[in-house]
Amino acid sequence: MLDRIVRYLACPHCGASLAQGDRALLCPAGHSFDIAKQGYVNLLPRATKLRADTKEMVEARDAFLSAGHYAPVMDALVDLARRTADPAVRGCVVDIGGGTGHYQARAMDAFLDAEGLLLDISKYAVRRAAKAHPRIAAAVTDAWQTLPLRDDAAAMVINTFAPRNGPELRRVLHPRGVLLVVTPLPDHLREVIGALGLLRVDEGKQSRLAEQLAPHFSAVATEELTQTMALDHQALAHLVGMGPNAWHRDAQRDLETIRGLPVPSRVTLSVRLAAYRLTA
Repeated sequence: MLDRIVRYLACPHCGASLAQGDRALLCPAGHSFDIAKQGYVNLLPRATKLRADTKEMVEARDAFLSAGHYAPVMDALVDLARRTADPAVRGCVVDIGGGTGHYQARAMDAFLDAEGLLLDISKYAVRRAAKAHPRIAAAVTDAWQTLPLRDDAAAMVINTFAPRNGPELRRVLHPRGVLLVVTPLPDHLREVIGALGLLRVDEGKQSRLAEQLAPHFSAVATEELTQTMALDHQALAHLVGMGPNAWHRDAQRDLETIRGLPVPSRVTLSVRLAAYRLTA
């Protein structure tokens, strides 16, 4: 897919257009970015302070999402996209912080003519995302740095449980494009959080989201989704292992605690979905 998506890309060093060479993307200034054998490209312009998901975290996320536990979120996201996207807008579908590509692959199935670009800081996630769908290209980048995209390149931006760089999102989104954001609500995973002492969803998360996006975007549609998941011990282990808690946890101790929980365990899925357009 890189050969089809390259026209939307910009050199992360100088902002010039990129072209595909033999096994690299190249810009007129001589900057070169090797294409990995797994099909993705590293467009990280400089060292980052962000902590990237590890191989084990990505494997846990792939297993959990492939099992369909977050399928209601994916379905709701696609439905929101269908209701808010302007079919006349030309551009790619960009998933920022898209992880393994599960959410974007569902969007690609819904928008049959769309071309997708997934960006993530984790090379392990991007390796999987590059194979998640025939119409998804994938690249390593830092969401808080300048995105390797041309101005107005994205017809749609997907942001699911990921960082949101308001100025850059505004720059890359087409004037009539749509930004779709999924964030956890305070009750999200509350049973697991209580049983294992995990990091809680910050009560001020929605306020911070509004502050990040308010100068650049206005919400045009919002909805909340709350359901109950029935998870066995393996799914619970994947759930803990795929998120930020995994950086601070003793995995063996968590497994021992999980073995003492009922099967299935009832766990709350609670998220907010919102569609935004650029402010005037």
